[in-house]
Amino acid sequence: MSTEIKAPVFPESVAEGTVATWHKQPGEACSRDDLIVDIETDKVVLEVVAPADGVIEEIVKGEGDTVESGELIGKFKAGAVADAGVSESKASTADADKDEAKAEQSQESADAILSPAARKLADENNVDPSAVKGTGKDGRVTKEDVQNHVDAAKSSGEASKAAAPAAMPEVNVAAGERPQKRVPMTRLRASIAKRLVNAQQTAAMLTTFNEVDMGPIMELRKQYQDSFVKRHDIKLGFMSFFAKAATEALKRFPAVNASIDGNDMVYHGYQDIGVAVSTERGLVVPVVRDVDALGLADIEKKIVEYGTKAKDGKLAIEDMTGGTFTITNGGIFGSLLSTPILNPPQTAILGMHKIQERPMAVNGKVKIRPMMYLALSYDHRMVDGKEAVQFLVAIKDMLEDPARILLDV
Repeated sequence: MSTEIKAPVFPESVAEGTVATWHKQPGEACSRDDLIVDIETDKVVLEVVAPADGVIEEIVKGEGDTVESGELIGKFKAGAVADAGVSESKASTADADKDEAKAEQSQESADAILSPAARKLADENNVDPSAVKGTGKDGRVTKEDVQNHVDAAKSSGEASKAAAPAAMPEVNVAAGERPQKRVPMTRLRASIAKRLVNAQQTAAMLTTFNEVDMGPIMELRKQYQDSFVKRHDIKLGFMSFFAKAATEALKRFPAVNASIDGNDMVYHGYQDIGVAVSTERGLVVPVVRDVDALGLADIEKKIVEYGTKAKDGKLAIEDMTGGTFTITNGGIFGSLLSTPILNPPQTAILGMHKIQERPMAVNGKVKIRPMMYLALSYDHRMVDGKEAVQFLVAIKDMLEDPARILLDV
């Protein structure tokens, strides 16, 4: 019996999607709930699974085709058996895998006849172990055997040949030719580009900077890291401190936690903080909700959970909707200073950067301190410069004296 394979029902904010990858081909067997096709939208990748045991009968929408919510993309035949050609292909693949495994095992066996010292000497002189005759027990190649082989090669003028790397394949490129590759932009990256351009064109965006001494936070982490991991089964990172400090600062400066809806300014009485996560497909911003009610361990767990889901392409629309404020950390890639772009309709975004030791004046003396530049980009239509500067100073004060977060001072 033939069953229609349809695209998932998209959320209201998603108009259409693109067929990203067919994981199963016509005539190929599937088990119930096996992943058969990915549909990429401008926010997430939606998965379509097999409705029962059977085979893919027909693909209606190929990879790269645009599909609408609930549109027919293929046909599935429940209870059918895979085509012989597909089975033979899979069988040959399995045999190839077995042959490869055997080859690896034989290679491991060959490597096992070298002593550690002989292996090191062979690597240093680019000597093929199989070309060395072993004089040790059971034919084991000793360090002296490798050294004798090297000496003999030098004397016969073969050392240069042994050390020469494998010749690179020739690439016939005409003089002056400059190859290039054209790749269509994915829906997610196109959506990111559109939002970023829109943010720059519609918002009166400014950025204010400050720097924070990360020494107190680093010492706190060092002192309690083991106890924290033992109690909560997760490491204590920097992001949770920034999220808590931002939450307290957002309470004091509500305009920074607001958003613009047409001609209306919407003030939020809660703190849902988006944490920018870089993936192979592009930048996504899952939202940690009600941060004020969460402890440091809860925030860390949520961030790790979102990071794993983002890496595996498992983030849902609900994970990325909403958000009243965003934190992005370019420091993990080595960025020393940057001007983050707003995440509409939010009115501000905090940028973290690389921690770098710098000479600082402390109580009239020059000391080396681990410093981080902070950047706050904000929409001047909603936030005044005074509020933005005071907001950033509040975060700086709380990070340099973490007790302020608990005492709310």
